[in-house]
Amino acid sequence: MSKPSVSAATTDTAPVPFPNDRRKRNIPVATDRRAKNAAEARKNSERRRLIDPTTCERDYSDDETDFMKAMDRYKRDNRRPFPTWSEVLEVLRAMGYRKVAEPTDLPGAKKPPVPAAV
Repeated sequence: MSKPSVSAATTDTAPVPFPNDRRKRNIPVATDRRAKNAAEARKNSERRRLIDPTTCERDYSDDETDFMKAMDRYKRDNRRPFPTWSEVLEVLRAMGYRKVAEPTDLPGAKKPPVPAAV
């Protein structure tokens, strides 16, 4: 391979200790378009942002809002960003929730198919 020729206009007259060291020479570089393109892509991106559920545009019920605030307060007071399910249950019990009815199917749970009569 042959080295590209360097014109006299792109080099300084001072001696350069390392010939490939661009910091010591005045070599024009192309305009960096990455920062502009990245900012534009972020602005136009459909990627989901980290959203605080308490500020989401959804209308939450009073019970949901109370629970979210209680969990947030628990996490802050105990420095537990990721509480265990046992801790979530403790927060629910501290809010006054108790099991008073028979269990029902979970929301979204698929029901087993009913066997056909023979």
